Amino acid sequence: MTTGIVGMLIVIVIYLIMMVTIGAYYSKRNISEGDYYLGGRRLGPIVTAMSAEASDMSSWLLMGLPGVAMLTGCAEAVWTAIGLAVGTYLNWLIVSKRLRRYSHKIHAITIPDFFSNRYKDGSHSLMALSAIIIVVFFIPYTASGFAACGKLFSTLFDAPYFPAMLLSAVIIVSYTALGGFLAASTTDLIQSCVMTFALVVVVFFGVHTAGGLSNVIDNADQLQGYLSLSSIYDPSTNGAAPYGILTIASTLAWGFGYFGMPHILLRFMGIQDEKKLVLSRRIATIWVVIAMGVAIFIGIVGYGMVQAGAIDPATDSSEAEKLMIKIAMLLSQHGVLAIIIGGLILAGILACTMSTSDSQLLAASSGISKNLLQDCFGLKLTDKQALLLARFTVIFIAIVAVFLAKNPDSSVFRIIQFAWAGFGAAFGPTVLIALYWKRSNRWGALFGMLSGAAMVFIWKFGIATLGGAFAIYELLPAFFIGGIVNVIVSLCTKAPEQEIIDTFEHVNEQ
Repeated sequence: MTTGIVGMLIVIVIYLIMMVTIGAYYSKRNISEGDYYLGGRRLGPIVTAMSAEASDMSSWLLMGLPGVAMLTGCAEAVWTAIGLAVGTYLNWLIVSKRLRRYSHKIHAITIPDFFSNRYKDGSHSLMALSAIIIVVFFIPYTASGFAACGKLFSTLFDAPYFPAMLLSAVIIVSYTALGGFLAASTTDLIQSCVMTFALVVVVFFGVHTAGGLSNVIDNADQLQGYLSLSSIYDPSTNGAAPYGILTIASTLAWGFGYFGMPHILLRFMGIQDEKKLVLSRRIATIWVVIAMGVAIFIGIVGYGMVQAGAIDPATDSSEAEKLMIKIAMLLSQHGVLAIIIGGLILAGILACTMSTSDSQLLAASSGISKNLLQDCFGLKLTDKQALLLARFTVIFIAIVAVFLAKNPDSSVFRIIQFAWAGFGAAFGPTVLIALYWKRSNRWGALFGMLSGAAMVFIWKFGIATLGGAFAIYELLPAFFIGGIVNVIVSLCTKAPEQEIIDTFEHVNEQ
């Protein structure tokens, strides 16, 4: 093991110790489930904004997005980023304030709570279904984060993938299980700063190593379709493939996913003052746009570094996603300061993964321990027992995710793509309709949620295999089907009770 690698390892260890320490600190402030899952609604505007976006971006920002750009060029990466940027802004604009107000009014501390209490669902069917959906889609999402950490350590230290991934999972679980929502949100703020630092340093070092900005652009321009937004570079043929309107539309559909992301929606619910959400929206939107733009550019710079002989070429998406790791290792060869900076870059990759995985673990844990076991099945627990169960559930979910992440060749980008579609289609239309249409009822919400989630599987593994116009991102058709079913079923069944309508009108009058 070289001096550079040892130095970067020390930086990473210090960073990880700091994260666990934060978890231990906030563990003393968790008295009830409301504290553990929503932080007692005490988040400030900056923490709300940055923790929401850090938990959103995940390892996709520093591994998946640069990897896609490096391997195939601009089209898929840029159109995806545009969809996400628009989705981010609209989510803060039309969902955040109303969800914060509504969830406080009906005493909801989780997303299943919100659906159940919004429609006064005494059967708990809405709560059970939404909790199951959270678990089904969050476990593979969390697994993708563990896989990203495993790739990081196995590449850096030439270690076996599975033990490296397992160690990463243990660290993430430790501070999440201890500190809950406040620990996750505080560490997310720190991690977003580390991620920003990593992006900036890599851009400047990468451009310098590739021989300057002109060399980067010239090398990329020599590949057919690489810099185009209407075609995509195909490394297998060394030529261009069309990137048509339908494909662009399905890529932009990533933006619909935001309306249904539980770990992001919880940040809206957890802010202390809803008036501060305007400031949070501005901070979040600006950071997301800049961060994704820089990440895409890093992918293009990575190809320039390959042409300059600084790093080895990538032959597939799994290998391309290691670009940031390779750059950090290359940087560490330039002295002590460079070693520290390289360690912070690698910590930035960890930050992406940890900031999402901790939030996902909390959301999945709340779905099982609170919404299923306690609310649906009537398990009676004291506050202390409920906290213990919540922490145990975090560990249980992490164990399942570890087994799903045992394949080192899985693509972080593709796993996240499917889980994102699941949440977007199941919860996105349901959240929007619940917030903005007083005629909607629990039957509409129930069947809309179920049809949206089911259509993600049906389209992905059935209809999309027909190819042609059907080979679009499953989120796009599933989102609209979930919304249409919700409206039709609501209109065909009994109108909600007057008490439900009064609550809706009271919330929207404020």
